[in-house]
Amino acid sequence: MTEEEVADPENLPQPDRLQVTADATDEIHVLTPAGEIDHHTGDTLRQALDAISTPRPRVVVDLHQVTFMDSSGINILIAAHRALTDAGGRLRLARPTAPVLRTLQIVGIDTVIDCHTTLPEALKK
Repeated sequence: MTEEEVADPENLPQPDRLQVTADATDEIHVLTPAGEIDHHTGDTLRQALDAISTPRPRVVVDLHQVTFMDSSGINILIAAHRALTDAGGRLRLARPTAPVLRTLQIVGIDTVIDCHTTLPEALKK
């Protein structure tokens, strides 16, 4: 690679971006993040969670498209769980990928926040 190619921002590796889609089913908000949740991308998920302003919000975060999650993601989920619980709502997690499930299990989040293997299970009232 020449110096010009290295200096070109299009040739530099870009951190994975996180995209979050939002949907609602039976008054349950379903957020589906796709990509990596870390200290560079976590604000995208945090903002999506903060945007839910219904009374007694019920939220499911569908993790089937998340390829990596570090402690930043764990902290976001814990804060959301506390905020939703305080508002009379709830947070559930659905379909974590194997690496994400391992992270959730290592830190014990799966014992604090309901974690389901399928989306229909997480959506049950």
